[in-house]
Amino acid sequence: MCRNVSLIFFSLFAAILTGCAQTPPVSEKPQMGNLLLAEPAPINPRSEMAIARYNQVLSSPALSDEDKAELHFQRGMLYDSVGLAGLAQFDYTQAINLKPDLAEAYNSMGIHYIQQSDFIQAYDAFDSTLEINPEYDFAFLNRGIALYYGGRAELATNDLNRFFEKDDSDPFRALWAYFAHHDVSELEGQRYLASIRPTLDNQHWATALVDLFLGTVNENDVLNSLLDGVKSQKALTDRLCEAYFYLGKFHSQRGNSGIASNYFKLALSTNVFDYVEHRYARMELNRLRELASSEPVSEE
Repeated sequence: MCRNVSLIFFSLFAAILTGCAQTPPVSEKPQMGNLLLAEPAPINPRSEMAIARYNQVLSSPALSDEDKAELHFQRGMLYDSVGLAGLAQFDYTQAINLKPDLAEAYNSMGIHYIQQSDFIQAYDAFDSTLEINPEYDFAFLNRGIALYYGGRAELATNDLNRFFEKDDSDPFRALWAYFAHHDVSELEGQRYLASIRPTLDNQHWATALVDLFLGTVNENDVLNSLLDGVKSQKALTDRLCEAYFYLGKFHSQRGNSGIASNYFKLALSTNVFDYVEHRYARMELNRLRELASSEPVSEE
């Protein structure tokens, strides 16, 4: 998801972007064996060095509780960016203990609760975020996602609609609102997505994903657009993380569980840990497994 949605956490350090992506053209056939494959994102050495610096600074006895809280929160974001979820969650907890009105820390904790399917705790965390800062837009996205995965799609539409309306040109915001509406009913989802399609940015590559769900383009059209505007390997990996996830959602909705599962695994393989799509690809895989286990076994 583009930076205004995918990056739930604020970036502390810019990644080093080197070289142009060298990739083969997408096949005319939408077969998984012919997909562009992402090069898994490496751990940024700057992030590792920054974590080491935070460790040193946090050992100083001269720090106030407020300063310690902020440093724990910043280190937690760095841990999250390199995939160390347990250490990140520990730091967010420490930040909240030291500064109970740190809205961003509650928001980050809520995201971890979603990934653990602890939805009650997630709702409480995002409610706390919004009580402290009612204008914290990403708390509406994240609470909406929690409600969506928690089986409360009707309530999710309220938060996700509100988040979309903050930037009604963003196709990623549109897709998350659509997913909630679609869970209420397939017809409602299609009507909603068609109603907001005119406001979307036609120059954004991900608008093609919206058109895919609307049925006005096909999967091959989306695959052939993935390289548009990509100028680095990192940009390609980020985009493929996004594309794999939404293609997985597309096939999941259509009952193509095997293809959907492969797409979600591909999203995870990118190692773009701080993207929404990477965070919830594993949840989508778990949903597919639960669905498969609940289906009756044929006796033939």
